[in-house]
Amino acid sequence: MIRTYLITIIIFSGLVSNNQSVRAFNDSPNADVVKELTLWAGQSETTRPSLIEQDFANAPLSQDQAKEASAILIKDFRKQLTNQRKKEWTEKVIRLDELEMKFDYRVFGKKPKTGRRLFISMHGGGGTAARVNDQQWRNQIGLYEPKEGVYLAPRAPTNTWNLWHQGHIDDFFTRIIEDAILFEDVNPNQVYIMGYSAGGDGVYQLAPRMADQLAAAAMMAGHPNNASPLGLRNIGFTLHMGGQDKAYNRNGIARQWKQKLADLQENDPEGYRHEVTIHEKYGHWMNRDDKVAVPWMSKFTRDPLPEKIVWFQSGRTHPRFYWLAVDEENRVGGSQISVSMTGKKSEDTANASFTAAQFKIEKADKVKAVTIRMNDNFVDLDQPVTVVLPSGKKIIKTPQRTIGRIYKSLSERFDPESVFPAEITVALE
Repeated sequence: MIRTYLITIIIFSGLVSNNQSVRAFNDSPNADVVKELTLWAGQSETTRPSLIEQDFANAPLSQDQAKEASAILIKDFRKQLTNQRKKEWTEKVIRLDELEMKFDYRVFGKKPKTGRRLFISMHGGGGTAARVNDQQWRNQIGLYEPKEGVYLAPRAPTNTWNLWHQGHIDDFFTRIIEDAILFEDVNPNQVYIMGYSAGGDGVYQLAPRMADQLAAAAMMAGHPNNASPLGLRNIGFTLHMGGQDKAYNRNGIARQWKQKLADLQENDPEGYRHEVTIHEKYGHWMNRDDKVAVPWMSKFTRDPLPEKIVWFQSGRTHPRFYWLAVDEENRVGGSQISVSMTGKKSEDTANASFTAAQFKIEKADKVKAVTIRMNDNFVDLDQPVTVVLPSGKKIIKTPQRTIGRIYKSLSERFDPESVFPAEITVALE
């Protein structure tokens, strides 16, 4: 997604007059880089130089400096994005390139101290007239009611059969999640997607490829087409289907997915939490018996730093997934990366990080290189980190925290719970 925020900064990167406040740094974490970042953030966003071009952006940081720098940049991004997007949230329409997504939402319950839940609920319809999809959207707005949270129903940007799993939907939903964090104080670790009929088609497709932004997902009366469940490893996934819903073999395929999910969980007991309910007496309409999916999802909270990741890229590829990232060359449809992290729970810090961290790349198909991203809530960044390649070869490196990497993760996606000051890139044999 092209961000206006980033463009604004880059445009003014050549303004020498504003560069005078930024001094050069050596490779020492003792340099007061946080002061320089504070000076930079205090300048007008329309005239300040590009942050990534400043010497202090690449200077090594201590743990405390990384914490301070993350807080400064999160605050800065929040301010700029709030100013840029206030109108689209107020008007309830998001425009990306030549497409637009209308939405409506209702707010339920008392807001928890940790922030609200967000439920994105996709309507049915599909390849039909706009008025039919409009009616389906209006129905979806009132279809479910969570006990607490922001219940948001978007209107699909197109009227095609695959209206909820075209590539642009990922960008729109990321934008919705970001905006909900900004304007409704949504907790980024409690985001859920759901959908009925054609909306269910979307859940089958989107939940695996956007799982790193979700806590759980609920599929109602849809068809998966060519979707793979592999990416669901770290979220909750519930499926509701009428036992008599024979069109497109929806009922038969739902039973197949029930078995697929059970097999995945049997082989990986810590992952693939799921619940599949076949409502035997119903056809395509389940008389709202599927509403139990809402409280079921609400029990789940996203872990942005899971100890194991299974990343399968569909035709709509992504540059990052949890703490893994790939460059453009390695963004290949049909590729798969499986990585697990082990270590010793730290006793010396207040956070839940691991010492002696080891990342084992268990599988890497169609991928030549992968980047492992880290923060101090995940691993001890002051100790060497071991990466074990599929061949068994070990690579040992000490990660380095920098402001540039913090900025990079936030510019990709405004997710305050997924900020990474350090990374290691390894070539795969």
